Amino acid sequence: MIQQFAGALAGEGATKGVFITTSAFTSGAYQFAEQVPQKIILIDGKKLGELMIQYDVGVRIERTVHIKKIDLDYFEEAED
Repeated sequence: MIQQFAGALAGEGATKGVFITTSAFTSGAYQFAEQVPQKIILIDGKKLGELMIQYDVGVRIERTVHIKKIDLDYFEEAED
């Protein structure tokens, strides 16, 4: 699939492209993408999920956690 994609990029005269899958790429796919003259970015399912969370695409907040810390300045006595 990556070879076909690289061929399609070359056929269109494109110098770069992004190939996304919801599963994973083989090590051979990564090696091939590194060898071709076109810059091919491979985004697997894990990276896709990370990007979706980072950019709030197709996700929602499940819960919010508040972490509280003692404000020691509040308890210091004011000096006159």
